[in-house]
Amino acid sequence: MNVLHVAPLNVAGVPYSMMAMQRRFGANARLVTLHANALTFPEDICLNLPLPRNTFARIWRDFKKSKTQQTAANQSKNPDTYLPIHEPKNFFEKIYFSWDDTRREPAIRKAMEQYDLDKFEIIHFDGGLDFFRDARTANQWKREGKKIICHYMGSDLRVRGIDPVMNELSDLNLTNESDHLLRHPDIHYIYIPFDVAPYKMRMDENKHLRIVHSPTNRDAKGTELILPVMERVKKARNVEFVLIENTPHDEVLRIKQTCDIAIEQVGNMGGTGYGRNSLETLAMGIPTITEMTPDYTAWLPENPFVLASRQTLFERLIELIDNPQMRAVKSAAGRTWVEKYHSYESVHNRLMELYREHHIV
Repeated sequence: MNVLHVAPLNVAGVPYSMMAMQRRFGANARLVTLHANALTFPEDICLNLPLPRNTFARIWRDFKKSKTQQTAANQSKNPDTYLPIHEPKNFFEKIYFSWDDTRREPAIRKAMEQYDLDKFEIIHFDGGLDFFRDARTANQWKREGKKIICHYMGSDLRVRGIDPVMNELSDLNLTNESDHLLRHPDIHYIYIPFDVAPYKMRMDENKHLRIVHSPTNRDAKGTELILPVMERVKKARNVEFVLIENTPHDEVLRIKQTCDIAIEQVGNMGGTGYGRNSLETLAMGIPTITEMTPDYTAWLPENPFVLASRQTLFERLIELIDNPQMRAVKSAAGRTWVEKYHSYESVHNRLMELYREHHIV
């Protein structure tokens, strides 16, 4: 089985983990990323195309996000189920997309030849995006009888939405986000594949507990809501707060391994509760606090998290700090849960079921 993953970025290492999982079970799998991940997650084939990360680019992305929210409001759409359409928002963006496709074409053509990318029969397009904005590669491969899969992660369907052409070409739609099930009429959930083996369980705690929060995006994780709560906690208990930002992934893991409690997010502003960040802390046996929507809380089986909102975060932290037995129970439960639901074997079995159901294999 020859499987190619195409991703704009190796976001949180998830596209790479999908490839690694399939390799473990015998597939010839590769991953092509268009842009390098700034947080030093591993790459397979990275084209290192330029990605605007300056202030103007950030402002423009924030503007488009607010524009999407405003469009939903103007159309009286439910923001929890609204599915945006990914297309140029104006004439100038259309011109920019065309220019950017022209700029990236030589690097893509070179990679096609160097790595013989045409030999792959199953193509996962992460984010539901082709190499090019006009989906020319996916169109060609579909005509050749290849199977097209669109795999949506993170905020893909909340902020960017679907590319209508890619959506029409897709033989199977996948997501790691439960709320995407409410947005797309034909999409299937799979857990993030996660290899637990390299992560050691913490067996001892610090004399003064260390509480870690490691956001890649402060707005998405509710960091500004967490910081004042942590100031209250430090006044009430002798604990240390560790904030990790803009740090290479290997160093993030080293620091996490020294911590006793983790806070994933509050506010539900960037997802439904957890991602790879929490899988790492749970695999280390670190009790992890997060906020989830009521629907997601009810849906997630054997939920291992300590649940809190912005209103209850202080009380939940104090409860966890004062209760070593609770920490021990959550520590063991977290590791067991990750092994059961996110292991390569578990996720691969589910993926193969979906492949067979949709005639991918």
